Amino acid sequence: MTDQPGLLEGLDPQQRAAVTAPRGPVCVLAGAGTGKTRTITHRIAWLVQRGLVVPQQVLAVTFTARAAGEMRTRLRGLGAHGVQAQTFHAAAFRQLRYFWPRVIGDELWPLTEQKFRLVTQAAGRLRLATDQDSVRDLATEIEWAKATLLTPEHYPASAAERGRECPVPPEHFTKVFEGYEKLKNSAKVLDFDDLLLHIAAILEENTEVAEQFRAQYRSFVVDEYQDVTPLQQRVLDAWLGQRDDLTVVGDANQTIYSFAGASPRWLVDFPLRYPNAEVVKLERDYRSTPQVVTLANRVIGAASPDRGAEGENTGSSGTELTLVGQLPDGPEPEFAAHDDEAEEARAVSRRIARLAGNGVPFSEMVVLYRVNAQSELYEQTLSEAGIPYQVRGGERFFARTEVRQAIAALRGAANRGNTGPGELPKVVREVLSEVGLTERAPSGGAALERWQSLNALAELADELAGQVEQADLTHYVAELDTRASAQHPPTVEGVTLASLHAAKGLEWDTVFLVGLVEKTLPIQYADGDEDAVEEERRLFYVGVTRARQRVRLSWSTYRGQGGGRKRRRSRFLRELDPAENSAPAPKSKRREKSAGSRRVREVHCRICSTPLTATADVKLGRCSGCPSDADEELLTKLRGWRTERAQQLRVPAYVVFSDATLLAIAEQRPDDSEALSRISGVGATKLERFGSDVLGLVNGSDHSGG
Repeated sequence: MTDQPGLLEGLDPQQRAAVTAPRGPVCVLAGAGTGKTRTITHRIAWLVQRGLVVPQQVLAVTFTARAAGEMRTRLRGLGAHGVQAQTFHAAAFRQLRYFWPRVIGDELWPLTEQKFRLVTQAAGRLRLATDQDSVRDLATEIEWAKATLLTPEHYPASAAERGRECPVPPEHFTKVFEGYEKLKNSAKVLDFDDLLLHIAAILEENTEVAEQFRAQYRSFVVDEYQDVTPLQQRVLDAWLGQRDDLTVVGDANQTIYSFAGASPRWLVDFPLRYPNAEVVKLERDYRSTPQVVTLANRVIGAASPDRGAEGENTGSSGTELTLVGQLPDGPEPEFAAHDDEAEEARAVSRRIARLAGNGVPFSEMVVLYRVNAQSELYEQTLSEAGIPYQVRGGERFFARTEVRQAIAALRGAANRGNTGPGELPKVVREVLSEVGLTERAPSGGAALERWQSLNALAELADELAGQVEQADLTHYVAELDTRASAQHPPTVEGVTLASLHAAKGLEWDTVFLVGLVEKTLPIQYADGDEDAVEEERRLFYVGVTRARQRVRLSWSTYRGQGGGRKRRRSRFLRELDPAENSAPAPKSKRREKSAGSRRVREVHCRICSTPLTATADVKLGRCSGCPSDADEELLTKLRGWRTERAQQLRVPAYVVFSDATLLAIAEQRPDDSEALSRISGVGATKLERFGSDVLGLVNGSDHSGG
């Protein structure tokens, strides 16, 4: 590969130690925001550059197609072409396609698309419930059993030993499990867990195949190692054989999939399993402000001492991590109590609108909740406020009609002829304009959602052109195909709504953690189970550590409007919030307290001196009935400037400044930063971002007509 002299530039001492560690067992304990992906991709590129490994002999595995796609993109940018970066299941599927015909003597059985139907048949034969929820519970339990290497006959005893709640009596589940496997084998199909079971068995039982595989792959990297299941660990052991050229990366504080069979014990015990292992801790947090980091440390620091997933002791092996913030100070975390859920959602919506008005992109804000059912209220509230959003885990980006149409058009253009050097972004935008991409974003609704999808494709062309020299339309379409298969979409402008589990591995400037009440976080079924409660705490920790700048934690006293059963805020908040009261005061009292606890500055009309009460009047600094004294020439220039800046930033115009704020500027004509900052709608962020431009227009205007 091309020499990359900058591979170690910009790395802190711990990251550098991880990157340059010799081949052999290496354990990187990487806290949230500590540059984990950067570190492991630079390590792979370093080993390749130094000639210590051949790219085609490296297999890096992680847990989501998106993470694997991100890893491939970064490795490509570092010049480490040829490294395999895949999920466990994708890697096993690829290997089975190659070895199955040779070992089994037949074509690889296809993956079943009828798993629920097979489980339904197996349950129906036993006269068990076959409604959608019951079948889903049975399918989930079968997945857990296979992930933890349990056969049907061993399930009852093991489930009882682990205190596992079975959706049906264990002896009935055993028969459903057996029936499902028989139906699946008769149909000659596989499920996802079979991919791992079969590749492990082939490598364990066929020496010749194992030797051939291990000659091909000599170095392994496992990301998110705290989330491996017993089945995935069995596959990894089969890949390795007796070798130890293995780098693992993980954080026991982020183990949130124990319910699916994941366990951090292999990460925690790695130094015991490999006594000569190099262990490196990454604790410098480059993602979040010190305020967010402090909150995160307090969340995880309140956990039961030395207690990890499944009750394992995580303190004795030196795997505990304490984050150290590296960024400048930011705002303190916000704690907000509300009377009911609807009020909570409206408050979040208003806060989002204010932040957007101060220049924070919608795509840099997320609303996180514990269960998916909580999203509906926020979808409705944001829609009513005209705020664009996307539900993570909803309709997949590449399945959208406009995206499929766009890719078809791009593929046709690529087949007709390639682009020249440096032309990719221009040509992609020309093709996308034929299917609906315009220079300016529509004002809202479905049209805006379609525009955002197409614009995300255009921005991806900019990104690819900056990463790959000589990138043309053929390269671009191939990148889209790769991302589609990996479900690795480009960024779409809009507030994200996501469950805490779905947020793992992602980050935003601003995080709203909502619905933080008992029986939701921790979830109701965790109550009374200390291990389950600690997993809920780690889930909360994951949510907090998604924030770069701001985190707002909120809860409501009642579920619906008008009262009902009173709810208590989460026990996790009671350990964090300095406020003593756990519920909002009645509205009338809050108004009294507000009026009595701070002096409210009365604003008067600058023309007739009448006290102003309406928000729009306060923003303009005059009564609505008083005549406007706006400099019309300046107002026209401000509107033109706003349009240009909005197009450059690819945001709606009101995100730069609202019409009311522009009118206030044109009327009051501030001549310095202090005067400009006093205008409602010009916060500190906007003053820093747009202040010089606005003041240049104001000071350069002819005021004689004012």
